Amino acid sequence: MNLHLKTKENKKIASEITISGSKSESNRLLILQQLFPSISIDNLSDSDDTHHLQEALSSTNEIADIGHAGTAMRFLTAFFSTQEGSVKILQGSERMHNRPIEILVDALRSLGAEIQYLEKEGYPPIRIIGKKLTKDKVSINGNVSSQYISALMLIASSLENGLEIQLEGKITSVPYIKMTLALLHQIGIVASFEGNIISVEPKKDIQSKNITVESDWSSASYFYSLIALSEIGSSVKLSAYKQDSLQGDSCLARIYKHFGVATKFEENSITLTKERKHNTEVLVEDLKNAPDIAQTIAVTSFGLGVACELTGLHTLKIKETDRLEALREELTNLGAEIEVTNESLHLKASEKINEDVSIATYNDHRMAMAFAPLAFKVPITILEAEVVTKSYRNFWNDMREIGIETEDVK
Repeated sequence: MNLHLKTKENKKIASEITISGSKSESNRLLILQQLFPSISIDNLSDSDDTHHLQEALSSTNEIADIGHAGTAMRFLTAFFSTQEGSVKILQGSERMHNRPIEILVDALRSLGAEIQYLEKEGYPPIRIIGKKLTKDKVSINGNVSSQYISALMLIASSLENGLEIQLEGKITSVPYIKMTLALLHQIGIVASFEGNIISVEPKKDIQSKNITVESDWSSASYFYSLIALSEIGSSVKLSAYKQDSLQGDSCLARIYKHFGVATKFEENSITLTKERKHNTEVLVEDLKNAPDIAQTIAVTSFGLGVACELTGLHTLKIKETDRLEALREELTNLGAEIEVTNESLHLKASEKINEDVSIATYNDHRMAMAFAPLAFKVPITILEAEVVTKSYRNFWNDMREIGIETEDVK
């Protein structure tokens, strides 16, 4: 499905949108619920990733295909390693079979896990034979995907002796580690993160607990972009959000002040308002703790003619696509002057946006959603637009609700 996007003459927004639960929180809680069935969860994410995770956890089939769902691959690798007597093959899309998992597998093997690579060494698909893991110490690099670290944290309390995780070197994506820690605390597990050491104590069971998942801040980023690109006075109310969020992407509220967007926190919701013209100075941000919003910020900057310097983006090289190269290619097609390195993006200010450009999405949901708000500036076409279901199934309906017209094109 390819969608041509444009807006009506009136580009002033006034709308209310409800966004489903955070994929990051949902997927962590589903693993914990499997280990501690007394947990109940409200406002789960409706993303493909979460659906894949739920299917893999509930299915009795030996093979679990998790498609493009990287979080599911990492969390399930750790989970199934602890399930004594079970045999599971985890596989996914072609891109998933080219996303490394060796660092996590090595860490689990050091704890006694039995995991085999079925094709390429260090990459899925993998075969896991569940065992009782009794070792209580493991080391892992701190500058890798935080999902590896969170995967170990999630299974830690179910291990007979708990787990101490030694993080080697510089630690990136700290908010995601803290999110996992906070969810452990919410369900009554004793755990700490001090210096380079994460400690999780063993726990046999927990009291009944109901947890409501906060809505996804990464999904909110596209509405921040829409408001930034719209007329002064535009606003949108989003639910359900908290000021004391566990999600690193909540830094959007601070960053988008640069683009003239104010965030008002209310009970269980936020209202975004375009209060003033954007700042024309270069936006400089280190996004090592929130790399998933880099694409949105880069597109917003380009749409407003604002230069930006974004760093801390090394994990974007191994996502659904090489997101830095994908951004460079598509923004260049739109008329941008942009350079990328292995961990940074450098965009020059430009006044012109090429119209009716077709944006390739590279099987990456965030490419489709990050570029959609540009329709408030020029007509564009999003190729393979259905890819958004990976994290946000209702995305195109919500875009129409807010004033973007969509038309199927070949």
